[in-house]
Amino acid sequence: MARRGALAGVGLLACCLCWCVVVQPALATCAGGGGRRYDAMFVFGDSLADTGNICVNKSAAATLLLTFAQPPYGMTYFGHPTCRCSDGRLVVDFLAEELGLPLLPPSKRSGGDFRRGANMAIVGATALDFDFLKSIGLGYPIWNNGAMNVQLQWFRRLLPSICGAPQSCRAHLSKSLFVFGSLGGNDYNAMLFFGFTVDQAKNYTPKIVDAIATGVEKLVAMGAAEIVVPGVMPVGCFPVYLAILPSSNKADYDELGCLRPLNALSVYHNALLQSRIAGLQARYIRSSPPARIMYADYYTLVAQMLHTPARFGFRSGITACCGAGGGEYNYEFDARCGMKGAAACPVPSSHVCWDGAHTTEAANRLIAGGWLRGPYCHPPILH
Repeated sequence: MARRGALAGVGLLACCLCWCVVVQPALATCAGGGGRRYDAMFVFGDSLADTGNICVNKSAAATLLLTFAQPPYGMTYFGHPTCRCSDGRLVVDFLAEELGLPLLPPSKRSGGDFRRGANMAIVGATALDFDFLKSIGLGYPIWNNGAMNVQLQWFRRLLPSICGAPQSCRAHLSKSLFVFGSLGGNDYNAMLFFGFTVDQAKNYTPKIVDAIATGVEKLVAMGAAEIVVPGVMPVGCFPVYLAILPSSNKADYDELGCLRPLNALSVYHNALLQSRIAGLQARYIRSSPPARIMYADYYTLVAQMLHTPARFGFRSGITACCGAGGGEYNYEFDARCGMKGAAACPVPSSHVCWDGAHTTEAANRLIAGGWLRGPYCHPPILH
């Protein structure tokens, strides 16, 4: 039980990662220099996209686990913690800036103006409903912050304040960008951190992907016409997994020291998701009105940045920037970023990995560039 209690906290830090590859080092201005393409942006997902919901909704998790609400989180851009799991801006922040939109407020913030966008993402979010996770022995409160279907409910409740009447909403949503994910990573975290083998977790991948695809269909039914659906990251290369889920079999590690079985699980998830997205693309591009569904490749770029950091201007790949200096990867669960004894590296932009489970602002900027103009979004957002 002590191990399970500790690993519950790991889930909050390791909430779902995504993948990518080489992108333009600088982002051009608003929609390629033209006018604003989207009237608003709406985001769903987990800690990779949460801009503050977990802190607004503090009852959803034990306060002592909210280490990302403490310095040095937020040091690079905001100058203080904002409940973002990074040293600065997230991928969705860079997307909003490039599209001429404000940084998205968390949807749980009372009195917010959500007409130009809202963020439903929350740390610990899963693609599968909590009741299902509970039915397979994974009913820990950490996974009950706001699953995908709960986030969709939050969004529906916001619609009257966003756009009024249903017909007006359909018109507004059709001119908005939706980022649906990353989702699925925490479903695997719930399984792997609490006793499932990789093969056992893999058995649930089709169900996880089906849930995500169903969520996309629900958005289209509401009027969404532009939806980005990210995959998951090469989690086998991140310190939290390497430290918590080590293998005694040397063959399980690649030449960089990443865990092959974990990365293979991510590859399998992404392959199934891409297949489902291809089907949705073919279906909705011919619908009336049409909808454009985009698959965002979180895996490829992140994997390349971690394996060849110098190629992208980084000095360190796998090692976390923020930590207490423990172990091979600067990651210890009991002295993780935001806790006493932990500190950030002098230059966070020199690292790909921020806290052992999430990427730095510098890496997030590159990821956003690859999604906006390619080649890591299919088709690119600004295509």
